[in-house]
Amino acid sequence: MTYDVIVLGSGPGGYPAAIRASQLGKKVAIIERESLGGICLNWGCIPTKALLKSAQVFEYAKHSADYGIQINDPKVDFPAVVQRSRGVAGKMNKGVQFLMKKNKIDVIMGTGKLLSATKLEVTDAAGKKQVYEAKNIVIATGARARELPSMKVDGKKVIEYRKAMSLEKQPESMIVVGSGAIGTEFAYFYHALGTKVTIVEFLPRVVPVEDEEVSKELERSFKKQGINILTNSEVTKVDTSGNGVKATVKTPNGEQVLEAEILLSAVGITANIENIGLEAVGIKTDRGRIVVDGYQQTNIKGVYAIGDCTPHQALAHKAGKEGIIAAEHLAGKNPEPIDYGNVPGCTYCTPEIASVGLTEKAAKDAGYELKVGKFPLVASGKATAAGDTTGFVKVIYDAKYGEFLGAHMIGYNVTEMIAEVVVARKLETTAHEILNAVHPHPTISEAVKEATAMAYGEATDI
Repeated sequence: MTYDVIVLGSGPGGYPAAIRASQLGKKVAIIERESLGGICLNWGCIPTKALLKSAQVFEYAKHSADYGIQINDPKVDFPAVVQRSRGVAGKMNKGVQFLMKKNKIDVIMGTGKLLSATKLEVTDAAGKKQVYEAKNIVIATGARARELPSMKVDGKKVIEYRKAMSLEKQPESMIVVGSGAIGTEFAYFYHALGTKVTIVEFLPRVVPVEDEEVSKELERSFKKQGINILTNSEVTKVDTSGNGVKATVKTPNGEQVLEAEILLSAVGITANIENIGLEAVGIKTDRGRIVVDGYQQTNIKGVYAIGDCTPHQALAHKAGKEGIIAAEHLAGKNPEPIDYGNVPGCTYCTPEIASVGLTEKAAKDAGYELKVGKFPLVASGKATAAGDTTGFVKVIYDAKYGEFLGAHMIGYNVTEMIAEVVVARKLETTAHEILNAVHPHPTISEAVKEATAMAYGEATDI
């Protein structure tokens, strides 16, 4: 049972790594303990978008009269919403199975553990062990929901994201702890379907990794929708002894007790690096992640690591690119390492959020003199026609050379727009090229050009 490459984990980093290695002529196997496609495809990125789409359709139905359409008393069939989401994940899972067959990749179901830099032991569901050997190993074990001592997950009243997308019935009330992408997406989803939602965020603002103006706009929008938000607040104790949950929260205004049917813990992730043989092989880790170089190599020759078990952003598209880099490098190619400063981030609540590059504060702290433009979507013809003018597009340029330092968007469909900025920054595009590239009208995407025009005092539409 010898291969050129064995990939441990089949998530959005693992399966592209396996496919690219196979394309480059390598004999490849992939080890998966649960479902091909990993957490992202089966329990993360893909099924959550299906849930969010159902919530958006329900909101359209409730407000159909605004568009001249009469729909009387629309109702949520919560089990059907969940079932649709699981069906979408199932279809994508079958797609990955097809890709494995197409690329002649052996799929080994079981839990893998490194015995050396070239050997892996796999334990299947029945407990049977088998040793496999490879010239190169790619570790792509991903991550899981982080658990805090004050919020022990019991899977019933205190849950994490996986349970949140497969509840048997819709809760009447929910406390969401953490306002990153996972927390805000589930807060929007459940609120849109009629659950009373409170967000508790430890830091001073929601979506704290985003530009400060984006955070303020999301908080304003969520509060307008009816979501309760507590920032600078910490859950210190959770009581599940009664019918629901009682969460003791330390806030700037003193301690208060929140009551809800369910508490969702969305306080980050923990890399899956335990019990996979790292210590036995001598693979270095730092702060709970596997240490790698620009080509995803660990300190042990022939062993690579990619995705959420390594440093930098915990994002599916980042993991996928790292997988391709690892596969190309082990095949003797010379791939270009990732520029982690140009990896976009997206949050798919309503309003959507998308960003890349430096925030305004980070750019100022770095010593740049700035030209900043912000185009409100209330001035967008397409957003107005769509009936959703919440938000804006904000662009940040270096005043001296016109370098595109960053873009921060919140509003309708902005997750489909951020790629323009990613490519522009990759090509070292300046404000001059953005202004002189003709953008289609009416679109939301022309807001990138309009915001740039505002930064340079050339706006004609506001």
